[in-house]
Amino acid sequence: MSFVLDQVRRIDAQLDRVQLANLPSATSPSAPKSFATADEHDLQPSARIAALQTSIRGLTPSASNHRALLRPEQIQVLLSALSHDSHTSRAASEESRTGKEPYETELEWLVVSKATAQAYGHVLKGILDQTLTIADDLWYWDETLGSRKYSALYALQISPFQFWHWSSSLWEDVKARSSTFNVREAGEDARDTIGQRWQQFYGLVRQVVRERSVAEVQKHVLSPVTRLRGEIRQKQAALKKIQLRHANALGVLLGEGLANESVHGGALATPKGQHRWKGSVARNVALMEAVLAKVNDVSTPVDKFDAAIAQLTNEDAMYGAEIYDHSDLEGGDISIQPQAVAERLARVLAMGLPQYTSSAAALVSQHGKPSRLVRYWLPVTVGILSSSTILRILVNRQAEIVQWVRELGATIVDFWHNWVVEPTRKVIGTIRHDEGSEVSIMSKRSLEGDRDSLERMVVDFAIDNPADAAGAGSKLTENEIADIRAKIREGDLTPVLKAYERDLASPLMGSLRGNLIRALLIQIQKTKVDVEVAMGGIDSLLKSQELVFGFVGLTPGILVTYFALHYLSSSFTEKRGSKARKQGKMLRQLRNIDRILTNSHPTEYGELFYKDQGLLLCEVHVLRQAAEKAMPSQIFKEFSEDAEDLCDVRIGAERQQQTAARIRWAYAKYLS
Repeated sequence: MSFVLDQVRRIDAQLDRVQLANLPSATSPSAPKSFATADEHDLQPSARIAALQTSIRGLTPSASNHRALLRPEQIQVLLSALSHDSHTSRAASEESRTGKEPYETELEWLVVSKATAQAYGHVLKGILDQTLTIADDLWYWDETLGSRKYSALYALQISPFQFWHWSSSLWEDVKARSSTFNVREAGEDARDTIGQRWQQFYGLVRQVVRERSVAEVQKHVLSPVTRLRGEIRQKQAALKKIQLRHANALGVLLGEGLANESVHGGALATPKGQHRWKGSVARNVALMEAVLAKVNDVSTPVDKFDAAIAQLTNEDAMYGAEIYDHSDLEGGDISIQPQAVAERLARVLAMGLPQYTSSAAALVSQHGKPSRLVRYWLPVTVGILSSSTILRILVNRQAEIVQWVRELGATIVDFWHNWVVEPTRKVIGTIRHDEGSEVSIMSKRSLEGDRDSLERMVVDFAIDNPADAAGAGSKLTENEIADIRAKIREGDLTPVLKAYERDLASPLMGSLRGNLIRALLIQIQKTKVDVEVAMGGIDSLLKSQELVFGFVGLTPGILVTYFALHYLSSSFTEKRGSKARKQGKMLRQLRNIDRILTNSHPTEYGELFYKDQGLLLCEVHVLRQAAEKAMPSQIFKEFSEDAEDLCDVRIGAERQQQTAARIRWAYAKYLS
């Protein structure tokens, strides 16, 4: 409803601006003398002026979208301030006419104009909402026709109601043919006549059924689903005519109503318009009444709707009336009083809108999608019939169901604790360098101990076998031992390998008398040290990426929790789907807008016909509703300005196409 509220607020602002420019001022030369010479007591407003000012404040749209449009009943109550107080004496009335009548008259017109703006919003909103409802029904029939499965389902849904309709018509036909037969009289007659009367009744029934069967032979040539699809197409065609008529009505209200008057140089856009705005208000009241009277008239062709509205307005004296000021006429009369406009407006609110709503609902009910009773009677019936079986299953498996619920709850709690809480604690401990949370695959001093042990083994072996270590049989010096230690730290085991190579030539003798086994065990220790060095490198790598592994362990639990909560929240709160679906809907609406602009045939002035303008308004309205939920507030504000330009019928079809193209590239991020 944002488009309607924007229109009402803009019209109301224009009315305030025009009224401020035309209200008489106490300091102006044309002001009555009573304003300049009145004492402090006389400056107090009268009860009627206070009531008019209260009505003006009440009819001003509020900042809240929920209370911007008043209810029709509230508008009528505020309009009642225009009625004169019957208890006011004629002398007081004559006294007030000399100085306060111009100001009071302006206030009366302001009340009427603001009430007209509110009524204009209600008429726009009602027709717009009804057009969107018809579009939803057309989509439903498209879905039904698009699949034979849906068509068969629809046939199953309406089958009981069709049977009831057929039985009712059959009974009415039988009663019409048997005027002398009465079921109650059959029970009161003698026994010998009861059988004859019932035989006569069943004979009539068989005759009617036979005649109906003969009359419907041609229909039975086609399958039931095919006949049903033909009926759906007829409903669809009727709905399209209703939709086009409503779209045409929207276009007329936008092109000829207050929305156009407040923008494109109309009476509301000229503060010094010499009371032209009063005539504009009166014309719009007559226009709204004519539109509401013709929008649901099925006898009016779609292409003749504009002519029908023009005929009604031309015959209406209020539509062509001109409003003059008190000083413009010698007699001091005004062609139309604000009370007369208020009476017509009250009639529109009290009769026009309710009659339109009821007639539109009747047309949609006749040709639109079936009611909820028709669509859902089958699953409801199945549910009711199977409720006892379901209840018995639940009672018999009560213990198992309770156990399943408990296990489900325990699983959820354990998942939360083991995959969310504990990984989070480990990540926090890693950030704080907690020793208990360090990632390690070996003990801290294991490598140092094994390396020192290897060093001692090799040094002892070299001391015991100096020939293999230094190439001489003499005892090793301290410098030679230190050199051997340095080579061992670098991984050089030359003394051991020389003895190993020598004893390997004769393994048996080397094992018994040589150092083969000792050299082999030292090499095993060397292999162990090498493995621990490699493991130490891996351990250092793990410690350097400790925080990364912590987040990797936390990520699955966080993702599962997020998607589960998002699914639950979207299931219970967002009935229209996710943001991506809203963006896809916006793109489809923009496609429909481009299609309307491309297929339209502008007038000789380059403007869209009212029918195309109404269809365009419906698509833009849906586009704005989707954009409001998908765009940031600042971006949506700019988008609303472009949407206003797109709905402006007076800028021409070419500029509207350019505006649609600008929306496509400027907001492509939010559309796709």
